[in-house]
Amino acid sequence: MFLYSLLSASGIDVFQPIAKWLTIALIPSLLIVGIVLFFAKRDVFPKYAKYAFFATFGYLLVLAIAFFTLDIAYHYSDEYAQENWLDKDLLIRFVFIPLLVFAFLSLIALTSYALVAKFAEKRKRICGGIGVGVCFTALIAVLVCIAVYYGKKIANDGYYNSDTATVKQIALYVGSALSIALIVGLTFFDKSDLRFNARSLAYAGILTSMSFALSYVKLWDMPQGGSITLVSTLPLMLYAYLFGTKKGVFVGFIYGTLQAVQDPWIIHPAQFLLDYPVAFSAIGLAGIFGDAKFLKKVPQARFAIGALVAGSLRFVCHVLSGVFAFEAYASGQNVWAYSLVYNSYVFIDVALVVVAGALVLSSKSFTASVAHLRKSKTSKKKEEKIA
Repeated sequence: MFLYSLLSASGIDVFQPIAKWLTIALIPSLLIVGIVLFFAKRDVFPKYAKYAFFATFGYLLVLAIAFFTLDIAYHYSDEYAQENWLDKDLLIRFVFIPLLVFAFLSLIALTSYALVAKFAEKRKRICGGIGVGVCFTALIAVLVCIAVYYGKKIANDGYYNSDTATVKQIALYVGSALSIALIVGLTFFDKSDLRFNARSLAYAGILTSMSFALSYVKLWDMPQGGSITLVSTLPLMLYAYLFGTKKGVFVGFIYGTLQAVQDPWIIHPAQFLLDYPVAFSAIGLAGIFGDAKFLKKVPQARFAIGALVAGSLRFVCHVLSGVFAFEAYASGQNVWAYSLVYNSYVFIDVALVVVAGALVLSSKSFTASVAHLRKSKTSKKKEEKIA
């Protein structure tokens, strides 16, 4: 009976609470054992930390695959489509498949670049240019497909566009363009480049997978999309802190697209940008003060300030989407006040991440790894300048 319910369209509702409590029990247990070993048998601690990390990664990877499979079965089932007044055929053809193709092409482009950089370094610029071109073309195709979906299903639905509510298309496009410009502009404070090597790509894959799995461990679900999770953005923010905001923003952009496949609440191409790729690319700004000279001896404070900046910009993206696309949900209330209050859950998420990040950065072994990465990054820049 349990297996039947797990394999049904609502299987994710059965699996989610089990996975949530299992994860909540597992991670603190590993941390407690680590703390005990650190003080009782410090010589054993480094080996334990290594195995605990890979065990956690393996567990979260399995969790991510299981959740992703169940989520697709749920969000693209007949029951879900009927309950939410969706056209399943249109949703699959114009939203799901284009998003999946874009995510797949992005992963192929990143992997190809890493391999070329490793084995044929002279051709990495050509490979990078081709990869960027392919991903950009795929993104434009995604936006066109969502625009077609909007025109066919929502433009005259009588709910999102009605006598009491409208989807403000021009404002959405302007809001998404300004948000992109602000996020990209802030990345120029980071002196590192966007080029991925084998190490940064490996970390990107590992930490993105961990974030994706943790995003399913929801402590609180919001009624019209969004949730408070078990520090799901922490791995991505730590990645940005380690490798810089440019790489962090790019990886966040890809992660945001995966979120759109996972939980598609999409009615307009510009709203898709604001709520998914752009909002989650803002997470990459958590590393904006990673190399700052102030508070040099307090990495926890630098990470916390960066996380607050990242969370604030993500909040702005969601608020703009709520005001200009989802006025219908305000039910006659002031739409700005409604969107500001509704999306304030982002700061609860940020608070949890700051606390967890402070604990991680309090580890001497982790901070030593961070220092090593930053030192190798700096020495590589000097070698390139000399050459």
